[in-house]
Amino acid sequence: MTTNFDRKRVLTIALILFGLFTLLIAQFYKIQVIEGDKWLKQADRQHFFIVKEPFKRGTFFANNTVKKGHPEALQPFVVDLPKFHLYLDPEAIPPELRDAVANRLTTIIGLTSGERGTFRKQFDYKSRSRKLAMWLDRSTRNDIQSWWQTYARQNKLPPNALFFVGDYQRSYPYGKLLGQVLHTIQGNKDEITQQAMPTGGMELYLNSYLKGKLGKRRLMRSPRHALETEESLILPQHGADVYLTIHPSLQAIAEEEIEKGVKNAKARAGWAVMMDPRTGEILALAQYPFFNPSEYPRYFNDPLLIEHTRVKAIQDANEPGSIMKPITAAIALKANRELKARGEKELFSPDEKMSTASGRFPGRRKPISDTHLHKYLNMDMAIQHSSNIYVARLVERIIARMGNEWYRNQLSEVFGFGKKTNIELPAESSGLLPTPGKKHPNGTLEWSVPTPFSMAFGHNILVTSLQQMRAWAVLANGGYYVRPTLVRKIVKTDNAGVEHVILDNTRPERQQNFPRVMDEEIVKRVVQSMRYVTKKGGTARRADVPYYTEVGKTATANKIKGGAYSEKLYCSTFMGFTPVENPAFLLLVTLDEPEYAYIPGVGFNHHGGTTVAPLFREMAKRSLEYLGIPQDDPDNTIWVQDAIRLQEIYEKWNMSGKQ
Repeated sequence: MTTNFDRKRVLTIALILFGLFTLLIAQFYKIQVIEGDKWLKQADRQHFFIVKEPFKRGTFFANNTVKKGHPEALQPFVVDLPKFHLYLDPEAIPPELRDAVANRLTTIIGLTSGERGTFRKQFDYKSRSRKLAMWLDRSTRNDIQSWWQTYARQNKLPPNALFFVGDYQRSYPYGKLLGQVLHTIQGNKDEITQQAMPTGGMELYLNSYLKGKLGKRRLMRSPRHALETEESLILPQHGADVYLTIHPSLQAIAEEEIEKGVKNAKARAGWAVMMDPRTGEILALAQYPFFNPSEYPRYFNDPLLIEHTRVKAIQDANEPGSIMKPITAAIALKANRELKARGEKELFSPDEKMSTASGRFPGRRKPISDTHLHKYLNMDMAIQHSSNIYVARLVERIIARMGNEWYRNQLSEVFGFGKKTNIELPAESSGLLPTPGKKHPNGTLEWSVPTPFSMAFGHNILVTSLQQMRAWAVLANGGYYVRPTLVRKIVKTDNAGVEHVILDNTRPERQQNFPRVMDEEIVKRVVQSMRYVTKKGGTARRADVPYYTEVGKTATANKIKGGAYSEKLYCSTFMGFTPVENPAFLLLVTLDEPEYAYIPGVGFNHHGGTTVAPLFREMAKRSLEYLGIPQDDPDNTIWVQDAIRLQEIYEKWNMSGKQ
């Protein structure tokens, strides 16, 4: 018979059980519902881990359109090769096996004795993920996986206690070719974003296009599951590809010749720029000594080598010297055109017999001089013999009739001096074009009375090689102001394989929008004068390209050392284009500080006509032959008779004693 006490006891127990059950339900509700996300994340952290999926950095492709009618296969200047980083889960390796695993891995990877100690320490960290080795190739990865699969099974270790994360490493199929222009990226990437850190060049300038975005994969961490148990969370976005204007064969020709030229002249350095004068496309940009992107730490850790990582054609602004003289002649002819339009007397005539015996000019204590005394010259003779006095006389007349501001405006607005070209490279110099009324930091005037007379022949003005290319393109293309470029197109390919053109410099309207800044008749007359430079009596006969017509100009500019012109340091240049009627390219070649010496039977080593002119000839000849440009002077006879007649007039004016 059940007593009241027993009933109370059963009821109490039931209430207690009910309360406990209620608490249990409440706890389950708290864990599963209220704190569900928290515990789910913790469970995921215990059983899963996230691996960043690498992206490919954009590729630089060579120009395969240069040889007309002969399309070439697309060739990359840079290749992103798949590489692998080896990771370790230290907590999954028992202490007694760590030495054996570490020793085997160091043998396969090929670490030195000094590297092994640091490698072994990674096994003792309290961590689920430690990076053991970087940039392993596929063969090394396969060797490690082959050994590890057997070892892990024999020792009952989790297969994914060792795992690999893929990545991409910059590789250079052409080696040092175009090194200063391309540059590279550092081996270590940003720890969080995995973005590359460029060392300079186009890698830096176009970094915003080249970089991509990481993807994410989720992997299961369990002894029962292999690494392949994974889920793709976010697909990586690869960087955009850049299609360059540079052609590898033309670049190789330029690099081979500039290396020979620097060594033969015992120069400090040298560079060459080849450009299509109609489009502004840079076909080659070579510099010696070279910069090998694959060995970038060696250059940046050596004060003597770091200089060779710069692109001197855009960063070094020097006095251009005599290659300014055709520009001066063009400006004088333009002044003629404007004066005639006003109904006023013209400034000069290209055929005028101008006195050049005296080099005295207003504001100058020291007379301007020529390398040889010329009593009288006309424009053709002045360009042929590279007369400083003649072009200074032209500018003297320009200033007297048109004014300083007009002259400066022609240099700035027509030919672009003092303005960056905005080429796709960092650290471009704008040079220095003096301004009337403006002072230097030391308080002296940039533009004094004699300044324009010196500027006429390329002194008192600082210009980069690429600025000079832009200016000369006006003469080579019939009067148009072009924008130099290294980029034809930038193309982004999405994960569906669809290409999106971000930038297209090949559109016809780009070239159509180049403004005309000089009348074609003026340009043709200046080019007519330049054709005598490489003929008999000219300063650059060694630049004469066999079987082709060419025009050009030498320059031998003193460098400034310690605030004064050096008597032994020069920057020597030859600039020209060929063939004349329809130029395949405009080419500038510069030697920086060739040895100051006299070569018997040849001339002064530092003169542009001696050492740089032959470089132009060889680069031009090889490039024209490679491109298959038809010969326009197969007998080497064009202009020969004109040159003879000009020489006869010159001798009559200067050697007969008659005036």
